[in-house]
Amino acid sequence: MNTPDPRFTSEAEARLDYQSADYRVLQHGRYVRCAVTKEPILLEDLKYWSAERQEAYASPEAALKRHLDVTKRP
Repeated sequence: MNTPDPRFTSEAEARLDYQSADYRVLQHGRYVRCAVTKEPILLEDLKYWSAERQEAYASPEAALKRHLDVTKRP
């Protein structure tokens, strides 16, 4: 995983390119927001994301909820 550059200590939200097993930092920052809960996730704590949807998740439960919401059939 790309580790945050210690020279960038901005409190700003980061922008990432989520890939299948890694992510690439597009805009430096300290955190990203969970797509489900909207809570901030520090980059060093980021473990769950969707490369397909380009979203981060705060927990496996949030990732599952988003998956079920997106794949729900009428």
